[in-house]
Amino acid sequence: MLGRAVDDISTGSDSEYSNCAVPSVSSSWISWFLSSKGNEYFCEVEEDYILDRFNLTGLNNEVSNYAQALDLITDNLDDDIQDELRGALDVQARLLYGLIHARWIVTARGLAKMLEKFKRVDFGRCPRVLCQSQPLLPVGLSDTPYEKSVKLYCGRCEDVYSPKSSRHGSIDGAYFGTSFPHLLFLVYPSLLPPKAGPVDPTPSSRGLENDSSRKSRRVKEEPEISESVVETGSTAGVALKAERYRPRIYGFQLNETAKLQRWQEAVRDRQIARLEALEDLS
Repeated sequence: MLGRAVDDISTGSDSEYSNCAVPSVSSSWISWFLSSKGNEYFCEVEEDYILDRFNLTGLNNEVSNYAQALDLITDNLDDDIQDELRGALDVQARLLYGLIHARWIVTARGLAKMLEKFKRVDFGRCPRVLCQSQPLLPVGLSDTPYEKSVKLYCGRCEDVYSPKSSRHGSIDGAYFGTSFPHLLFLVYPSLLPPKAGPVDPTPSSRGLENDSSRKSRRVKEEPEISESVVETGSTAGVALKAERYRPRIYGFQLNETAKLQRWQEAVRDRQIARLEALEDLS
């Protein structure tokens, strides 16, 4: 029961996919998968990449019925397979394709394909007002499947947001990995948005002329903080429990971002010490 629930959360429920058209003989499984509702974040992984077994090293330990799932993705599965088994294989094939996709999008060709989607703003725009509609990029909070759903990363405020659509919100974050957006900005540094001032909402089109203040570094909204203060009764306690997103590439924190965050945390620690001192006096 628990395993079925995890499968539903990370790959889309069976009922959700049963409403989609079954891949026809003339169309490939990958084309059908990409055209299904809720899979708009994915790009097409080239077949020669999938057929190179070196690129799939270790995935046989992550996916049940690995060989048959791979045959299904590459349209080499026997036609006489039972319908019940085919349904189970389809779930495993979606998991396998997602894990392959996470590896593909950090290659040069994969980054180029995701760059096109980024320019079309396929992943939406940052909901934060001071980010001036900065386009977002998908990111995982874990590289391990079944742990965290996909989030959307804003390069301007350097924070992550949940997708608006529940279909997109149920995608496993491991299908995009923790490194992808930061590697994209590393390979294409001209796309990295400024922290203040005008921003080009679509990297290939018009820019906005409105300037934003230095307050663009603020991520949390004041009403959310005040509500937490009321619940806990301690401002310092709220500050200590606050989580923040840390951009990483292959597990290593980015150098400039790491230095900035160390400085920010030092300032935060000083403010917490002041708050604790004031609370002790009151």
